Amino acid sequence: MARAAVPGRLGDRLRWKTARLADRRPESPAAHTLVFDVPGWPGHLAGQHVDVRLTAEDGYSTQRSYSLASAPDGERIELTVQRVTDGEVSPYLADELAVGDLLELRGPVGGWFVWRPEQKEPVLLVAGGSGLVPLMAMVRVRRAVGSRTPFRLVYSVRTTDDRLYVPELSRDDPGLDRTYFYTRSTPPQWPRPAGRLTAADLSRAGWPPDFEPTCYVCGPTGFVETAADLLIALGHAPDRIRTERFGPSGG
Repeated sequence: MARAAVPGRLGDRLRWKTARLADRRPESPAAHTLVFDVPGWPGHLAGQHVDVRLTAEDGYSTQRSYSLASAPDGERIELTVQRVTDGEVSPYLADELAVGDLLELRGPVGGWFVWRPEQKEPVLLVAGGSGLVPLMAMVRVRRAVGSRTPFRLVYSVRTTDDRLYVPELSRDDPGLDRTYFYTRSTPPQWPRPAGRLTAADLSRAGWPPDFEPTCYVCGPTGFVETAADLLIALGHAPDRIRTERFGPSGG
């Protein structure tokens, strides 16, 4: 059961914690959700992320940032990691990290790109590829607390194989509208040809600007910049558009 997030003291959030992998499940051919038990986890808000640190036997250390995919649930968190071709960290996390293995993480991090249940305005979620992960945390928190805030999800992916959380997003979830767009290939008889997201797509699947929704946009940098510009061109106020982007390193 989801619980209310406990903000925690800044020192607690900045301290590295040991996390043990409790479970893992596939989300797509290239992505897995990793379930960690983290003793002392202070709780988190939907949209926040963590820093993950890996240290080799020879002392070499590297770290990456990953969005939290889960609603708050005590000392258990979930990250969904998509394998990045030629990546240094994501192939190990997505393919090799085994149940029982340990790693270090720090967080939660972030306070702007978050959704809180007390927000009552409509919400537009615009995701490109694995940019769905922090937005899925918002969907899950909304469901867990029984919020009636209306959500609309616009999800752009290359192909059907690239979609995340397919069974969960296929379930009935009153107040959550979902619209998929495909950039490379579409399912059979799909009404829209493959192509990048357009202003017409966002106008049709999103909220009218006069509804004053809060818009959360997450994905690769180019996608986020384009989607944010389209929303502004449609009349959405820039201060109601919150963005989170990532680059090839997975950060």
